[in-house]
Amino acid sequence: MATRAARRPRGIRRVERWLVGLAMAVVAFILERLVMRSVRKSGESKAQPAPTRVTSKGGEVDLE
Repeated sequence: MATRAARRPRGIRRVERWLVGLAMAVVAFILERLVMRSVRKSGESKAQPAPTRVTSKGGEVDLE
């Protein structure tokens, strides 16, 4: 059986592929911005907790 050689896309098909590629790049850029913004916001909300002072009296430990 003879295989059909792949032809280069012409005209409207080439423009269509270019536009789809451009749209995918825009979507990827927007998703990356949203993810980075959410990572930054979650980093700010997880502030360091206040230090806990531990007092030990023999066998007991009191957390203040």
